[in-house]
Amino acid sequence: MIDWTKTRAAIWLGDGFKAVTRIDPIALEDLLGIDRQKGLLLTNTRNFLQGKPSAHALLWGQRGCGKSSLIKAVFNALRDDGLRLIEVDRDELCNLPKIADLIENQPFRFIIFCDDLSFENDERGYKGLKRILEGSIELPPENIKIYATSNRRHLVSESLSDNANAIVAGEGGELHYADVVEEKLSLSDRFGLTLSFYGGEEDRYLTMVDRYFKDYKGDKEALILEAKRFAQLRASRSGRVAKQFVAYFETIN
Repeated sequence: MIDWTKTRAAIWLGDGFKAVTRIDPIALEDLLGIDRQKGLLLTNTRNFLQGKPSAHALLWGQRGCGKSSLIKAVFNALRDDGLRLIEVDRDELCNLPKIADLIENQPFRFIIFCDDLSFENDERGYKGLKRILEGSIELPPENIKIYATSNRRHLVSESLSDNANAIVAGEGGELHYADVVEEKLSLSDRFGLTLSFYGGEEDRYLTMVDRYFKDYKGDKEALILEAKRFAQLRASRSGRVAKQFVAYFETIN
């Protein structure tokens, strides 16, 4: 059994918790170009710790734009204030009620971290997730919040056939979605805080590169040119690519 007075973060392995002893040290100041998202998630988490109104959070958008890093950075900023982090894989979401029972009476506040969350049409594991987000006949635990990341806004894959039974009714032409569409929309709607992430802006990418190379004494123009070429090869200008460029540049110099 985990001693949460000594353990700040853990991973759920299906039959119990594994304590994390080497926690990613990423800090809020390491994340550039997402100041609005940082402020909102940090405020929401502080409210959660203080027992004020707060929300489950869904961070969605393009890959490599800092979604997962932001959750870990917020945790690092507040973990000395009684915050704990539990990472749960998508395939283990059916165990969320069990996890909730194990930590409900702990004197700490827990973020359940679900990374790269999405579901296919034939998956029903999100039923357990919805139960924790809003409860059933039993209210959800007050010391738990779900923070999830996804590349999909609505978490569940959508296809044209999903709308096959949608109808238009009334004089105003109101659209009534098919049941499967309503089911998909209802899942993401249960996250009270939704933050979007986008990459692709060259200026922001180069700002991140410059931050990583703030102590570089070489030819900065050549460095920037190489950073642009690297981004073209990766077909992305995300924060992840900026960080990968650091390792790449060290190998060619």
